[in-house]
Amino acid sequence: MEMPQNDFDRLLFFEHARKAAETNYARNPLDADNLTRWGGALLELSQFQSVTESKQMINDAISKLEEALVVDPKKHDTLWCLGNAHTSHAFLTPEHDDAKISFDKATQYFQQAVDEDPANELYLKSLEVTAKAPELHMEIHRHGLGQQAMGGGSSTSSNVKGPKKKKSSDLKYDIFGWIILAVGIVVWVGMAKSHVPPPPPR
Repeated sequence: MEMPQNDFDRLLFFEHARKAAETNYARNPLDADNLTRWGGALLELSQFQSVTESKQMINDAISKLEEALVVDPKKHDTLWCLGNAHTSHAFLTPEHDDAKISFDKATQYFQQAVDEDPANELYLKSLEVTAKAPELHMEIHRHGLGQQAMGGGSSTSSNVKGPKKKKSSDLKYDIFGWIILAVGIVVWVGMAKSHVPPPPPR
């Protein structure tokens, strides 16, 4: 199946961001902004993987983001990205009790981000949405849409009619859409800050 052009462009952008962060890390492993960009890029790239590879990439993202918090424990954008990573991980976990652990961690990180930057509407919205996430997770997996939306499913899923497939695909984008957009903005702004051209000579 061929990837749409905008998805391909996103894939290239975040792969470039990941490689740049990896290179910067070799020079300065204590740069919390760089670690946050790296974790954000991995989180974005996880959307293009199989479920197993996606979970591994999300775990790698969590590792980088936690490393950034060791450097700067009050870095609100890192806390927020960690909340997104745990939310993504939870939706890929079919067992409700295991997913609830990830949702609880996400809530904790979103709350910390809000505590650090109370006026940030994105953080407030993330905290609000994550409160509803366990219920949505149960609904998705109760109807077997989780496996379909995440690219898995049994052979019976091939018998599903077109509109139902489209609905489960739309559901996947609803779940990850706000995560992808917001993390993308954070990574893009971070990259823009790190590549600011020098001021013109006077």
